[in-house]
Amino acid sequence: MNKIIVIGNLGRDPEMRYTPNGQSVTSFSIASNRKYTTAAGEQREETEWFNVSAWGRHAELCNQYLTKGQQVYVEGRLHSRTYETRDGQTRFVNEINLTDVQFLSRGSDMGGEASGYAPGPGPGGMGDEGPPMEDVDDLPF
Repeated sequence: MNKIIVIGNLGRDPEMRYTPNGQSVTSFSIASNRKYTTAAGEQREETEWFNVSAWGRHAELCNQYLTKGQQVYVEGRLHSRTYETRDGQTRFVNEINLTDVQFLSRGSDMGGEASGYAPGPGPGGMGDEGPPMEDVDDLPF
């Protein structure tokens, strides 16, 4: 099973583009923080960055409603790829191909309650019906 769930804040505004066949894709990055105490009792915080790609309807929703700094829940599969830079160097990239998203904090265009749920494609391309995460404070991590 290839599944990753990340809750974090957008590090930059989403960027939407279109593939040659017209499919929309939106890219953005998420910073997820972890606080811990060392064996010496020192408080530390580390930040892990994740690149996210959303396709189709999810791409449109993410581009429309997400902004830099906003907290978001993303679920997807981890995808690894390589590419060559202009100077001929090969780069390796891990990114999340988004399947589900929930907007956890208020964006500039969102009125009223600040959360939303956008289920991913299920069997036959239909969206899975599932409840939104009502309270992320109840998560065990």
